[in-house]
Amino acid sequence: MSLGIVFLSEVFGTGMLTLLGCGVVANVALRGTKGNNGGFLMVTWGWGIAVFAGVFVAAKSGAHLNPAVTLGLLLNGKAEYAPGVTVDFASTLTYFGGEMLGAFLGAVVCWLAYKQHFDDEPEPAGKLGVFSTGPAIRSTPWNVITEVIGTFVLVLVILTLGGTPSGLGPLAVALLVVGIGVSLGGPTGYAINPARDLGPRIAHALLPIKGKGSSDWAYSWVPVVGPLIGGALGGLVARVVPIIVTAAS
Repeated sequence: MSLGIVFLSEVFGTGMLTLLGCGVVANVALRGTKGNNGGFLMVTWGWGIAVFAGVFVAAKSGAHLNPAVTLGLLLNGKAEYAPGVTVDFASTLTYFGGEMLGAFLGAVVCWLAYKQHFDDEPEPAGKLGVFSTGPAIRSTPWNVITEVIGTFVLVLVILTLGGTPSGLGPLAVALLVVGIGVSLGGPTGYAINPARDLGPRIAHALLPIKGKGSSDWAYSWVPVVGPLIGGALGGLVARVVPIIVTAAS
């Protein structure tokens, strides 16, 4: 499989992820929508379904949709990212680039879908919250730790699922994302994906959104660095878990 196909697969898959994920936040957060004030549980399920759809769309490339997952696979020692896609510098950058562009484009389409509601929403924070995450209590070290833990769980379980005969695939990952959201998403809104946060944040900064306010760049590195650390740890620990389980048995 060519790297061009990998790139397009990740663009469309991650675009679907952020379109539906940012879309559910817009439906809950923006004034006058049918889902206004639907609550955090609605958001977590919306993101789970977004992942479900994105995984199917990007199945050809292995549906990483997330630089933290790509990094986890790299450090896990996999020979291939997907059938026919060797793990090397060029393929890694291809995944990162596709994920970032897709996340940006999905957020732009979400804005188009909710354009009138963005214009009608008086609170800049509500508009930014559609595109990117923010902490309930701003404390940079603890916000990073929360993102590390959430992404560690995501990557470790995904890599563990890859070694089981369950065949649940997209549904299992979707339910995992819902579970992380309801369990660990309260402090930071659980980005657990650098592209999911940074791509839409860039879209927020560039789009002509009426009364949008700041894009909060001071916080923007937290949902990038935290998930990358968590993904790296998840990939490394996933190498050890089968050895420990085998030794214990």
